Amino acid sequence: MPIEIRPEPARQPEVEELLRLSDEFAFALYPAESCYLLDVSELERPGVTVFVARVDGRALGIAALVVDGAEGADGSGSDAFARAELKRMFVHEDARGQGLARRLLGAIESAAEEAGIAELRLETGPLQHAAIALYERSGYVRIPNFGAYADDPWSVCYAKSLTVPTR
Repeated sequence: MPIEIRPEPARQPEVEELLRLSDEFAFALYPAESCYLLDVSELERPGVTVFVARVDGRALGIAALVVDGAEGADGSGSDAFARAELKRMFVHEDARGQGLARRLLGAIESAAEEAGIAELRLETGPLQHAAIALYERSGYVRIPNFGAYADDPWSVCYAKSLTVPTR
């Protein structure tokens, strides 16, 4: 089965359906105030790239790369490297267990490295065991909760240092 992963607009029916399913999944696990889900308009902002995984042309996975720029974790802008956050990672239940999430994560990491991002961070929930296992197998390490997630007991944060190409 041919898999294609590439940046695509968020505002299209298949992607919006994946976002809806992702919302349902998150709201079934966590209180609404602990679901930090970007909507379509937020995914269309500058600095946000939505990747869509298609299997035989059908959109079955999504993930977004949100570039923070050089802003420090404390909001001071003191870090000397760019950071980005992985958001809205979701694979349709029909495609789970087939390596699609791993491929999406790899595409996000490659795009971040090419953009000069030195660190990729993410937030997930403690009940998402498969996601946590994927991130840990992929070299992500647990970090203190950051930003809006700082005091949320339903948030678990991870980060991975990336290899920035020399130019």
